[in-house]
Amino acid sequence: MFAIAEEIEAQGAYTSGLMPIDLAIGLPPAHFGAQNKAFVRYFKRKEPIYFSYRDKLYSILIRNVQCYPQAFAAAAMMLGELATVPRALILDVGGFTADYLLLKNGRADLSTCDSLENGVILLYNRIRSKASSDLDILLEETDVDAILLQGQGSSYGEEVAALVEYQAQEFVNDLFSTLRERMLDLRYCKVVFVGGGAILLRRQIEESGKVGTPLFVTNINANAAGFEYLYRLETVGR
Repeated sequence: MFAIAEEIEAQGAYTSGLMPIDLAIGLPPAHFGAQNKAFVRYFKRKEPIYFSYRDKLYSILIRNVQCYPQAFAAAAMMLGELATVPRALILDVGGFTADYLLLKNGRADLSTCDSLENGVILLYNRIRSKASSDLDILLEETDVDAILLQGQGSSYGEEVAALVEYQAQEFVNDLFSTLRERMLDLRYCKVVFVGGGAILLRRQIEESGKVGTPLFVTNINANAAGFEYLYRLETVGR
């Protein structure tokens, strides 16, 4: 409800009367087939919803709900480019999981998708553990981000920077090895990387030599933007 209220305010759409809401939502690809209908039912309401947010009263009616696969939605803006590609893989590297989905000529193949326990929180924990045990240094996630994303390794010293860089590259290599075990060879297809984890590890991904054509979606809110884009295509054709 709070997110809906924020969106209403951002669009300048607030009124004191009943406000109709069209909601675009998503699920990880591995859960989409089995859960999308129940997920839609959970959000859709026949009766108005009344709530207060920041001392303001809201009256809304969720009239339409559409559900889309995450990762596919994040790459939605690139589907025109991928429509003629026989095989492309979308890899969404998040905090807890790395979700992948195969595209065939721009169409989602839900028989080839899964959620792997290879999110970047695992990487953060590995780095913090190694830094503590090997160098007797306590690192936070912000320190790791500063070294990997912001190029501030020199501020932490050579040993710390080298440890973080090595663990990051090993994390990327492990992820690609897991995908290869699932018969997904990234060297021979286009791979669309989305999610905060992919942005954090872009340099390691590009330097791994294990991805034929890496493409990056840098919008951290790409899934949400994709839900809206796909909903507009489906309902109003624009």
